[in-house]
Amino acid sequence: MLSPNDKKLEKLDPFYRPSVAKQKTSAEIISEARNALRTVGTQRPFTPQENQRKLFGPASSRAPENRPPSSFSLHASSFEPSDSRPISGTRLSPLELKPKVPAPPTTEEDPCLFFPKPPVDPAKMRRISSARARLFRAASQGALLPDRTLPPAERKKTVESKETVRMGDSVVKVNGIYLTESKAIGHFKSHPLQLTYDGGFSEIKEQEMFKGATLPSHLRSGGDQEKRRSRASSCPSSSDLSRLETKAVSKAGLQEKATETGADDVFWNTRIVPILHKLEKEGSIDTLCAACTQLHRALEEGNMLGKKFKRRSTLLKTLYKLVDVGSDPLSLKLAKMILALKVSRKNLLNVCKLIFKISRSEKNDSLIQSDSILESLLEVLRSEDLQTNTEAFLYCMGAIKFLSGNSGFLHEMVSKGAVEILMNLIKQITENTNKHDACLPNLGHLLVQMTATLRNLVDSPRARSQLLSIGALPQLCTALGQHMSDKDVCTNIARIFSKLTTYHDGCIALANYSGCYALFLNLINKYQKKQDLVVRIVFILGNLTAKNNQAREQLFTERGSIPALLSLFHAFHRPDLHPRRPAGGGAGQAHGEDVLVKLTRVLANLAIHPGVGPALAASPQVVGLLLATLEYKSIDDCEELVINTIATINNLSYYQVKNSVIQDQKLHLAELLLKLLGSDNMDGILEAVRVFGNLSQDHDICDFIVQKNVHRFMIALLDAKHQDVCFAACGVLLNLTVEQDKRAILKEGGGIKKLVACLRDFGPTDWQLACLVCKTLWNFSENITNASSCFGDEDTNALLVLLSSFLDEELALDGSFDQDLKNFHKLHWETEFKPVAQQLLNRIQTHHTFLEPLPFPSF
Repeated sequence: MLSPNDKKLEKLDPFYRPSVAKQKTSAEIISEARNALRTVGTQRPFTPQENQRKLFGPASSRAPENRPPSSFSLHASSFEPSDSRPISGTRLSPLELKPKVPAPPTTEEDPCLFFPKPPVDPAKMRRISSARARLFRAASQGALLPDRTLPPAERKKTVESKETVRMGDSVVKVNGIYLTESKAIGHFKSHPLQLTYDGGFSEIKEQEMFKGATLPSHLRSGGDQEKRRSRASSCPSSSDLSRLETKAVSKAGLQEKATETGADDVFWNTRIVPILHKLEKEGSIDTLCAACTQLHRALEEGNMLGKKFKRRSTLLKTLYKLVDVGSDPLSLKLAKMILALKVSRKNLLNVCKLIFKISRSEKNDSLIQSDSILESLLEVLRSEDLQTNTEAFLYCMGAIKFLSGNSGFLHEMVSKGAVEILMNLIKQITENTNKHDACLPNLGHLLVQMTATLRNLVDSPRARSQLLSIGALPQLCTALGQHMSDKDVCTNIARIFSKLTTYHDGCIALANYSGCYALFLNLINKYQKKQDLVVRIVFILGNLTAKNNQAREQLFTERGSIPALLSLFHAFHRPDLHPRRPAGGGAGQAHGEDVLVKLTRVLANLAIHPGVGPALAASPQVVGLLLATLEYKSIDDCEELVINTIATINNLSYYQVKNSVIQDQKLHLAELLLKLLGSDNMDGILEAVRVFGNLSQDHDICDFIVQKNVHRFMIALLDAKHQDVCFAACGVLLNLTVEQDKRAILKEGGGIKKLVACLRDFGPTDWQLACLVCKTLWNFSENITNASSCFGDEDTNALLVLLSSFLDEELALDGSFDQDLKNFHKLHWETEFKPVAQQLLNRIQTHHTFLEPLPFPSF
């Protein structure tokens, strides 16, 4: 009669146990292969590097005529002397407007009659002297200047000034005021002019401006009102004092500015002009490059970079001319200086094209790195307006994309904020697309370059961390949804996600965006025939479902998920049923097989969920495709696909449900597995044995195993000296020994001896395997009467010694492991091995005698 503990052991659990969801530790790596439901690994899809640097590679979905060119000519004439003119396909013609000189006054009219001028711009008034400001105010009120005689020498200066004086006519225009010739001459005679910093004229002595000036008689109104006004003006008011203070401050500011301008002129003439003379002379490339470097430093020292430098146009003209030299080192130095001078519009586009053209050659990468061109390019993206300079951004971004393919630039790019800059631009594009319900073509081209650059940047751990910290993945999903019809954008973002999700934190971040599953399924349905895209989408789904039970449930419950996956399976399974690859490659066929590899991985991962696995096991379409794969694929030709397929079947066969198609097809499946056991591929054999471990819980499969002598093969595998192989084979033998009529098979091929050897070799390091061995021996010895007759004398004594020592906690757990592994071993020793081993030891000791038999007497 069995004790209560013995009765518990009679209720054998299935060989495989579902894994408990908990945080993974280093110790679980040892037992990961023991789980009944296992995830399937695979490699990230391989992308060959493009031979040529172009905006759009050979795999681009854009027709050549619908995309910006990567090759073009660029000359000095391509640049505009002034970059303030907007880029336009049509140049505007200047208006032919000639100023008309007013007719001289008639004799009947007052000879002092003048033509009033509109009020002067206040901003302009602030820039001129206070005396000149009073002159403007007096002129706008109709005041006339006193008559003065203008000497001939002064007359010439006046003509050269920006204030027009027509001496040939009877009417003279001064500061926009028309005077009679005699009055104009008198004015200039008493008010000599000098050239100011801005090229205008101002009076030398402010005090003399209104000396002797009187109002003309026709403007005198007389009466009390005018007298009161005169008396009021004789006493300075608070506003008058304020105006006087303002005039004083303005005067001081003008003097300071004049001083600064003078210093700039000295710096320009002494430091810049000599260098420009060097550049204008014909010299060697090295000489010109050195002069450019010297010029850039001088401009930076003199604070002459940017848009505010007044001689900027002259400087730019000199730099533009040097573009025609055609030297890449020189052009890079020119481009860096031109960008530092903050050109815009067409000139910004041309300088970006210039750098793009140079960056197309990998041999120039070292030049670009030494001249710090990357920093200038990133500054363009950071500071310039996207909408105004979309085409310039396109070529700027193209150059950055080329450089991001060079691992030597990754650290510099990330450290200079490339990730944040690119994500900010992507955000602008998505907002613009939302606003206009469509994406402009140029913005779409630009988005291809930016996502391709991000695809390269995510190889950097720091870039991955930044993308996750700024929440970039939802933004990328938004861009993906908006540009679903742009295969180039979709492929680039898919490549970004495929890299990110190979890391645990990347998987968590993407899985937290619940809308990603619908996006990926829509892409699968839309681009079913596009292998390079769908293989990455399925790879991402496999990564998301590998360690996240919630992701498995979300994908399965997403509308149309399983039909979309099965439709994709059908699309790539049919043309690849008979994998006879043509000589010399068959890359397309291999790529198609890769899609199936990733698909079976997704199905295997989904099957781990207790609510999803039984549903998949009951699906004739799912099981039918998996069985068809085993029927038509050879493990020698399609190793990864066949192994992934068996792993998926293993997960599905775990669920012993009534409507399981696996159970209905179990004998057909067993025949297919039998072929795999005859192969030389140990990984394939291991997967097949694991499936037999689940199927052998069925009586018909146990009969099949014995009839086909599969049990002999399992016993032979115990000599493999491989823990996982021994564990799987022992599991099958355990299920066979549940049936009483099949227990004797353990004595075939030295099964008992091999089980004892497994216990001795692997017990101290693998208590799960030791537990399985003890369970198998327990089942085998259920009807024991004598231990020696049951196990044999040698194996009985070995079991007594081994079990006694393994049940001693100090001896059993005295291993040189870290604390994590010690806790792991102790857990399995206490919960799995110790209860079974203790009962087996008691049974052997009960049915074993230490008395030696007496010899037969001799007569």
